[in-house]
Amino acid sequence: FQYEGKAYQIRNGHVDGYTECIDCHNQHTLEVKVEECAACHAGVTTVEDMKNTRMNGSLADYDGDGNTEEGMYYELEGLREMLMTAMQAYAKDVAGTPIAYSEAAYPYFFIDGNDNGTADDDEANRDNAYNAWTPRLLEAAYNFQVNLKDPGAFAHNPKYHVALLYDSIDSLNEGMSAPAVDLAMASRNDPGHFDGTAEPFRHWDEDGEVPNPCSKCHSADGLPLFLKEGAIIAQAPANGFKCLTCHESLGGDWPRRVSNDATFPSGATVTFGEGADANLCIQCHQGRESTVSVDKALAGKADDTPDETIRFRNIHYFAAGATLFGTEVKGAYEYAGKEYVGQNTHVEGFNQCTQCHNVHALTVNTTACAGCHGTEEVHDIRINPTDWDGDGDAAEGLYNEFATMHDALYAAIQAYAAEKAGVAIIYNPNAYPYFFADTDGNGEINGEEGAYATWTPRLLRAAYNYQYGAKDPGAFAHNGKYLLEITYDSLQDIGGAAATTGMTRP
Repeated sequence: FQYEGKAYQIRNGHVDGYTECIDCHNQHTLEVKVEECAACHAGVTTVEDMKNTRMNGSLADYDGDGNTEEGMYYELEGLREMLMTAMQAYAKDVAGTPIAYSEAAYPYFFIDGNDNGTADDDEANRDNAYNAWTPRLLEAAYNFQVNLKDPGAFAHNPKYHVALLYDSIDSLNEGMSAPAVDLAMASRNDPGHFDGTAEPFRHWDEDGEVPNPCSKCHSADGLPLFLKEGAIIAQAPANGFKCLTCHESLGGDWPRRVSNDATFPSGATVTFGEGADANLCIQCHQGRESTVSVDKALAGKADDTPDETIRFRNIHYFAAGATLFGTEVKGAYEYAGKEYVGQNTHVEGFNQCTQCHNVHALTVNTTACAGCHGTEEVHDIRINPTDWDGDGDAAEGLYNEFATMHDALYAAIQAYAAEKAGVAIIYNPNAYPYFFADTDGNGEINGEEGAYATWTPRLLRAAYNYQYGAKDPGAFAHNGKYLLEITYDSLQDIGGAAATTGMTRP
């Protein structure tokens, strides 16, 4: 049972050559081809050993028990036990009749007359079938049974089952006055590259394919094709990346695909070094616009004259590579006559994507940060003692120095839009196209208020850079000075010199 409003994994692609029933099972004896599993899953010699396996695309603690080394079988087992706890609490407190389960007796769910949590021999009979179902309880019980009755669920599509069990628990919690099971430490979804439930991978399901402008980064097979052929074509929707998205072959040393450089939307080509793994990262983490494309869109237009042909230019998400290389790729909008910093090389050993981020879990190696900075709280880190935002606090982290400037830029954008463009503007980071017309001036996006359409070139440049700062949440670390420069210049251009009074431009 899939809950309304929730997104779920599609077919499990696993790895090439092992995506269909008879790829993994002998079609006559039905036995699992365990010896072939062992090529990638070290230490597997029996079917029982398979219970201890998990992939590098499944690194979350799904059942919240603190153990991310246990196999997916045990993650699902933990969630299923949590679901039974929630079902029994709900049945007793909401439905008013305790419930118990027996895997061996139809119809499986029975009235737990003595409320001991177990379907005793005298209870596990059809005459004692559970009869106090509510829709919410039935949905959860159905998913409990779905999971239990596929003993290979942990291999067939484990993260689909994670979502079913998690959502069932969450639904039961909603139906009670107080949650019966704490999901605070549990996880429903994976990190971005492997989150098959997330919009970046589920957006095109109704279309049946990911179109060519998007498939390089939003499908499992787009990047390998691009690296091999230099071409981008439509691809099938995927459950996030596969091993072979970034790896040349399976098992052994797991060699990565080779990329020597990356060409950004501005036309600039940069590299972390020949064959560097981080070159794979910046094939996608580069944004989709640049100073070049913004200038092209605004060519010949007067700075402060609204023009209905102007449309918002969106940098897209997580343009970390563009931030890191700064003016070398001009991912942000750079104002004419200003100078900007180039690649942020930080310190040796910590100047490439793969040196600071876990390539599978995507987490930041904050322990290593603490070696020099004395803290694992990256938002508190700074190097230069300058009070960039002019708020009198030169000890706050660079993240907060930028946040003050970023907030000031939004205020200046709103003031300019109302006074110069003649239509108030409002920003929503979660709704495309992000900037909307606030025609009634109430500071909220109402149903009848659509995309902002009264752009002037000056307003668009500032809005572009505001979005740039919002859509790379790690920009303060990737290249903090570049981020401050483009925000400061945007603020001064749209708000005048007074808008940056007390602030300092790097």
